[in-house]
Amino acid sequence: MKSRLLLLLAFAVGMGSALNAQLDNYKYIIVPKQFSAFNKENRHQTSTTVKYLFSQKGFAAVYDDSLPEELANNRCLGLLVELEDSSNMFSTKTSLVLKDCQGDEVYRTIEGRSKIKEYRSAYREALGKAFAPIQAMMYSYTPKEAPKEEKKEAPITVSFKNDIKTVEEKPTKPSPRVVEQVATQEEQSFKSMEPVASNMKKVEKAEAPAKNLLYAQPTENGYQLVDSTPKVVLKLIKTSVDNIYLVDDDTRSGMVFKKGDKWLLEYSDSSGKKQEELNIKF
Repeated sequence: MKSRLLLLLAFAVGMGSALNAQLDNYKYIIVPKQFSAFNKENRHQTSTTVKYLFSQKGFAAVYDDSLPEELANNRCLGLLVELEDSSNMFSTKTSLVLKDCQGDEVYRTIEGRSKIKEYRSAYREALGKAFAPIQAMMYSYTPKEAPKEEKKEAPITVSFKNDIKTVEEKPTKPSPRVVEQVATQEEQSFKSMEPVASNMKKVEKAEAPAKNLLYAQPTENGYQLVDSTPKVVLKLIKTSVDNIYLVDDDTRSGMVFKKGDKWLLEYSDSSGKKQEELNIKF
């Protein structure tokens, strides 16, 4: 089953460039405060988790009961996200579906799964796995361009009236030499004032040593990051997706993922959403 999930993820990443163009035309993601799969607002913190995932990716995520004026006047600027829940007594299974203002499906994620028994943690892990293909995209909002009218080119006309005759150019004189002259009755000499090439060499800037380096030590279900003290700074839980880890921390909710050559920590605490760059050595 794990290999099937990896194949689906590989297919989704392969379609990344086409999906980027498909989602780039939408500025907002509309998140219901109560998904149709549940009978209570923000059940198991699903609404806040989905809004967090889209916000940290760069989308303007808003709740369905507090739309900005621009979106309220033009619903086609946003996509409505729906949560499909196919969980059973053994595992939590979720996927996300994005629909446009006409109700047409624009994009569907893979199915994220979790076997954690505690519901809040299980839905957080399952939604993180389902969101992995969107996390791998390079989203950048690009408004749709209105169709342009074709311009008719004016016909080209050629006229030889009042042709300008070629004027023979005179050779340019070389620039006069810059000198300092002394021409008195007692002394007659000159000293060149032309610039002299410098013999100074550029000193290469020494490369600064790596700062705040964290060492990844394997644990039973992931890694723990320690500094040079050594002190455990962060604990990470593996997911089925390479280079994406969930943060094992009771005080904050977030994930660590690799973007390009950088490792980033995205989390939210009592003061709001934050992002940090980590220097990790595995």
